[in-house]
Amino acid sequence: MKDVFEYVERNREKYIRWLQDICRQPSVAAQNRGMTEAANMVEALIRELGGEARQVETSGFPVVYGEFQGDKKTTLSFYNHYDVQPEDPVELWKSPPFGAEIHDGRMYARGVADNKGNLIARLAAVDAYMAVRGELPLKIKFLVEGEEEIGSLHLREFVDHNRELVEADGCIWEFGYKDADGRLQASFGVKGMCYVELVCRGANTDMHSSNAAVIENPAWRLIWALNTMKSPDEKVLINGFYDKVAPLTEADREALAGMDYDEEKTLKKFGLDSFVLGLSGMPLKEKLIYQPTCTVCGFKSGYIGEGKKTVLPSEASVKIDCRLVPDQDPHEICALIRRHLDEYGFSDIEIIQHTMTYPARTPLDSPLSRAVLKTAADIYGAAPTVKPMSPATGPMFVLCQRLGIPSVSVGVGHFASNNHAPNENIFIDDYIAGIKHIAAIIEDFPQRMNETAI
Repeated sequence: MKDVFEYVERNREKYIRWLQDICRQPSVAAQNRGMTEAANMVEALIRELGGEARQVETSGFPVVYGEFQGDKKTTLSFYNHYDVQPEDPVELWKSPPFGAEIHDGRMYARGVADNKGNLIARLAAVDAYMAVRGELPLKIKFLVEGEEEIGSLHLREFVDHNRELVEADGCIWEFGYKDADGRLQASFGVKGMCYVELVCRGANTDMHSSNAAVIENPAWRLIWALNTMKSPDEKVLINGFYDKVAPLTEADREALAGMDYDEEKTLKKFGLDSFVLGLSGMPLKEKLIYQPTCTVCGFKSGYIGEGKKTVLPSEASVKIDCRLVPDQDPHEICALIRRHLDEYGFSDIEIIQHTMTYPARTPLDSPLSRAVLKTAADIYGAAPTVKPMSPATGPMFVLCQRLGIPSVSVGVGHFASNNHAPNENIFIDDYIAGIKHIAAIIEDFPQRMNETAI
């Protein structure tokens, strides 16, 4: 691959410019800001590189589909998204959120790590490989959606109506980072999610808090309901919550033991003295990767503005996400929450569903997994940190595992990329290395598939 890598280095500035161009285009799905322009840019770049491209309409924002022809025996797809998070709070940015400025070897921009850096690195890898070798050793597909940051609301609709576009022998998933120690992470799955809102209503209007002597307070009622759902020792008390959690295999434990997790640097980054329950070592890693959660994401009720306002609120709501592991079903978990509230006398509390996502995993010995791990060791000079499953969530199951497609996550971000936060950034050197890594996967993956066929 020396010839391809040398081409990447010679065209370093061109690839950096590509990334700056798309990062300078706002594409905030939550606000429908710049979405059409960003989708058009992705489509145009795929065409410019010699691929076939079109926008596939959905009930929401379109999916940009791209295809590069090569040896048809193997097909590799790349799942990415062109939407980004809102840039607020803008005042905490050290440079313009959509400026894509480079300072001290890092590019700063909303979406540069999540997910435009990975998208453009993959397109650059295809460009470099074709420029040097003339043709690809496999067929390549790009599936670039515009709603990942708002829950991939219409991705299943796209998949169900366009199965032939989605079919592949493997998929490189959208995200990827380096650990705090500088080693690349390779993730082989994601947790699922049951994201719901609980709403408790009282009187038909807010009122003077003196009425609390005789009028029930929905904020207290919602707090009491929450207290029945989780104990201080982090155990979720919803009956049946853990029933379908798949037991760890010996391979799971081996992968966990080999996974580096820099506890000291992680605690330092977030200004903490310890992890939950004082966990460390294997118990900490097992909880992070293989155990489900139930998290209060936000609580809203009454008055919390400046000064004082003695008010009895008429309504209280809380948003909760339950991160799920194989083989939990988000719809079953939602039903269990409903039953739990009813049994504890809170049948009046309404449940509003927001996100229902299944967990997903890919075996570490699949051809794609082996290709990613081997090439990563070659490119980065050390074996990557293997994460059997990311503690984060995405629509991987809908696009991949549901259809029998293995998927692996690697990318150009790093431990302090500040995704979803001010000063989102990536290192330029990581971006260039990521281009080389994808080019190496393009070379290696079809060979692994041939070995499997033999």
